[in-house]
Amino acid sequence: MSDDIEYDEIPVSRIRNFSIIAHVDHGKSTLADRLLEMTGTIAKHSGNKQVLDSLQVEKERGITVKAQTASLIYQHAGHHYLLNLIDTPGHVDFSNEVSRSLAACNGVILLVDANQGVQAQTVANYHLARSKQLVIVPVLNKIDLKNARPEAVCNELLTLFDIDPDEVLKVSAKQGTGCDEVLASIVNRLPAPDANRDANFRALIFDSWFDKYRGALNLIYVRDGEVSTGQEIVSCHSGKAYEVKSLALLRPDERKVDRLVAGQVGLLGCNMRTSKESQIGDTLYLKKHKSCVPLPGFKPQQPMVFAGVYPPDQTQHPVLKSAIEKLVLNDSAVTVTPDSSPALGQGWRLGFLGLLHLDVFSQRLQQEYDAEPVLTAPSVTYKIKLKGTKAMAAHGGNEIVHISNPALLPDRTMVEEYYEPYVLGTIIAPTDCVGAIIGLCVERRAVQKTSINIDNDRIMTTYLMPLNEIVLDFHDQLKSLSSGYASFDYEDHGYVETNIVRMDVLLNGQMVDELCTITHTSKAQSHARELVLKLKELIPRQMVQIAIQAVVGGKVLARETIKAYRKDVTAKLYGGDVTRRMKLLKQQAEGKKKMRSIANI
Repeated sequence: MSDDIEYDEIPVSRIRNFSIIAHVDHGKSTLADRLLEMTGTIAKHSGNKQVLDSLQVEKERGITVKAQTASLIYQHAGHHYLLNLIDTPGHVDFSNEVSRSLAACNGVILLVDANQGVQAQTVANYHLARSKQLVIVPVLNKIDLKNARPEAVCNELLTLFDIDPDEVLKVSAKQGTGCDEVLASIVNRLPAPDANRDANFRALIFDSWFDKYRGALNLIYVRDGEVSTGQEIVSCHSGKAYEVKSLALLRPDERKVDRLVAGQVGLLGCNMRTSKESQIGDTLYLKKHKSCVPLPGFKPQQPMVFAGVYPPDQTQHPVLKSAIEKLVLNDSAVTVTPDSSPALGQGWRLGFLGLLHLDVFSQRLQQEYDAEPVLTAPSVTYKIKLKGTKAMAAHGGNEIVHISNPALLPDRTMVEEYYEPYVLGTIIAPTDCVGAIIGLCVERRAVQKTSINIDNDRIMTTYLMPLNEIVLDFHDQLKSLSSGYASFDYEDHGYVETNIVRMDVLLNGQMVDELCTITHTSKAQSHARELVLKLKELIPRQMVQIAIQAVVGGKVLARETIKAYRKDVTAKLYGGDVTRRMKLLKQQAEGKKKMRSIANI
């Protein structure tokens, strides 16, 4: 229907760039599907489920990981409008995908589930959109459910965000009820982009991914001027020049165009070899204009969780290396530094935004690149203030050092103060399980800051908590305590002074670097117990006895022993003197002792 429309003829006043923000599972991708169908972008048939979730991991887990884009043509009051929908993920770990999607938007649809109500991620995304001064259109989804409570949820929106209940649109994305009003209110309520077609060309890169035949492809928002294929463009960040090879609109599949004009969102291919060159948040301009003022980008998120990634054996190293490099092209938030370990060989230390991010990354490595990585336990970055010139000289003359690998933690004698990262966590939970949740938070060294009753059934609390405590299994425990009803979201709070120690693990007196961890002094004893018991289960019995010890600063906090396999050397005896028995057992013990001195685990 809309193929014969000249996209670049649509004036800026009839373009709307918007995105849908919501908590996980509140129906963002389904609403996106309906909007695509209603504007004739995709054909109506039952196979359209989460059209914009293209990764295998997204389909399996039912979550959106990569932000996707689609351009829709909508007829309203006799005119064609170009609506650019930028789909965003809802999970806390992918909030950098959300913030960079919003960099190209002028307004957002805040989607709330009429049954579950406002969740922690809704609150976080709302504040993110407000901080960017975007127009917010509140929409209630899933009103067709029999236990939907639209009035109650409208009151929650009023209590938490001061949103007038009359402004809230009520829709069912699954059945398509009320979706017309959503499109109409996008046109009527959202402002047109602040774009100037007569100025010099400037465009913001807000996403990029890697295509094995065309190199890095950039998703750009054209702010000023226009760009055509064959022109030379320059990146503000690196100063490199490229020839524009291809331009396309995403509807959601690529539709080739010859030029993109201000206000449009499109895909630009220009022979970028690696994604290192395509910096997200970078500004592009035409070479003939010599220079440009960079557009305000957005601050890239700092990784919070670190883990070592190693190949199963060193022959797989090149395969895993190219797989990680290609995935990092798509995911600019992952940081990579080479690392090596005596037990696992050459590998990398990767930084992630959170645990789900780490999980999804390793799943994508396996599914898309057939790599089988070995992951070490996740850890966080500690900040350490050193004392004494000798200690500083050993760390490159810096007084403050950042350590994410426990094996590199400097000795207590060299350190003046330790700092660990804290986060401000928001938990929204039913009132009847608040007691159990407070218990969990206190056990994780969290301090409660505020508590607000949303309505009679739910309460919103905020906590200051150490990132180290929530990195492993906090989310799982929170969900199991609240039967899955609690939602959790966190934002960075900076570093706080703390008291930490390094716990080493010795196997028969030999230190194993890979197993050492950093833990808080108050938790050292219980952590040591858990660790040695776990290792006792995992390490198979050998022909020799193995002593597993958890040590902090030379003091053994916990020990378990794995007994050796023993042959029954006295089976052939029948009667006779006891000294014969003792002699055989003594010989066996001596043999085991000799074996133990040369054995390695």
